[in-house]
Amino acid sequence: MSQPVQPPNPPQQPYGGGQPTDGNPYAQQPGSPNPPQPGAPYPPHPAAPTGNPFGQGAQPGQFGGGAPFQPAPPARGNIGLGVLAALGAAIVAAILYGVIAGSIEREIGYAAVGVGFLVGFVGSKVGGSNPAVIGAGVVFSLVAVFFGQLIGMSMIVADALHVSFSEIFFDRFGALLDVWKEEADFMTYLFLLLGPVAAFGGARKAVG
Repeated sequence: MSQPVQPPNPPQQPYGGGQPTDGNPYAQQPGSPNPPQPGAPYPPHPAAPTGNPFGQGAQPGQFGGGAPFQPAPPARGNIGLGVLAALGAAIVAAILYGVIAGSIEREIGYAAVGVGFLVGFVGSKVGGSNPAVIGAGVVFSLVAVFFGQLIGMSMIVADALHVSFSEIFFDRFGALLDVWKEEADFMTYLFLLLGPVAAFGGARKAVG
């Protein structure tokens, strides 16, 4: 009587698992930890940064999305610079006025007006409409016209005496003042008045 034939041993799985589930080679094998979720053979990767600053925790307006940038208001006119500018203009205008008067040996009303206007305009253009700047321009214009008259008179006297201008204006300044007082007339004082009036007009023009 013949012996029954034993069926051959089933082939061993190389990775210790059973048969693939539903034909999915990545399905859970018996005994393996952390079974993958159905339909997701690989674990999800974190999303790559997009470069958008508002994507993660940024508040709107943090990077320019808020109110528009407001420029700083322009600085107001500086009083000190305005006074210095008026003084510098007065010195230049006095020299020019004196040279013109000494060259033609007479005074010109338009020149006195030009002196005052220049001083007032330059001072207020730099220093603004502050009353201190306007007042300084008025005073400096009066002094500029006065010294312009002295410069012109010094040129005339120096030419008549055949001496240098510096000798009359610097060395004999007291005698020059006496001559100015003797020669002053209505037109001399009128020109002195025209300077400050024109300075006020120049200041109004500068800030207007």
